[in-house]
Amino acid sequence: MTDLRQLRHFVALAEYGHFARAAEAVNLSQPALSRSIQALESQLDCRLLDRNPRGITLTAHGRLVLEHARRLLAGSRALDNAVRQLGEMGAGELRLGSGPFPAARLMPQVLAAFSRAHPKVSLVLSIENWGELHQRLLDDELELFVADCRELMDDPRLDILPLREHDSLLFCRPGHPLLSEAEPGIERLLDFPLAGPRLPRDAHHRLVQTLGREQPLDVQCDDVLMLKELVRGSDMLCLAVADVVAADIASGRLAALHWPRLAGDATLRRSAYGLVRHASRSLSPAAGGLLELLLETEGHPVEDGKRKS
Repeated sequence: MTDLRQLRHFVALAEYGHFARAAEAVNLSQPALSRSIQALESQLDCRLLDRNPRGITLTAHGRLVLEHARRLLAGSRALDNAVRQLGEMGAGELRLGSGPFPAARLMPQVLAAFSRAHPKVSLVLSIENWGELHQRLLDDELELFVADCRELMDDPRLDILPLREHDSLLFCRPGHPLLSEAEPGIERLLDFPLAGPRLPRDAHHRLVQTLGREQPLDVQCDDVLMLKELVRGSDMLCLAVADVVAADIASGRLAALHWPRLAGDATLRRSAYGLVRHASRSLSPAAGGLLELLLETEGHPVEDGKRKS
């Protein structure tokens, strides 16, 4: 039976791409890490990697083993957490994910409340686009995530709980030239760069139709803080969910821009957050507790019929 320690060593080497850095990450000497990898190759009877002057390159066997090793390690971690959390949440680790907009407002509120209630549970939050979060969930690297779920509704492997919708808007810096115009048309908007996160296919398509160009976003970025700073320092416009910039607009650091075409398009006007988990996995006590806190903060699903399971 393959040793999980060897798999951890191999995953670290694959992620760091270099023996010295991987050895430091797993608290081994470089020769000890090399012996561990050689033992794994001998046990599996295949070559997992090729050494080169810049580090290592995985072989076809190595890529296959890496995929399964990550799943085995995630399963081992989940088992350990479930046992440690059984009956109480005094220990263990909860790995979860968030899209960029939920991570800017909703998740800090929920995680702060969770940490106050369960200070000994370790939280690991990954902030990524829904596509990357989807794959990490399927690989058992995450237990659940909150993100735009429009492109995930047809996946039978998922249980999706839609959350409360939020308005979207365009925002800009205070003093932006367009703020003096009552209803700037599309042509005027196109005079300025447009920024935003990666959009789901339907929202991307609608924005393409609305703006009349194939690449609607001049700057695509999933970091909300960076988007805000880009807008504050330039004449760039940004499409965002209103709740993540509400405090900035109220304080005068940013300004909302009136755009009638946005208000008339439901695909662009509203968010579509959902809580996403495996349909065939039971939640750990920690994940179940976080789910309850999230629903208390954000409300119940907009429609029970939209729940996928």
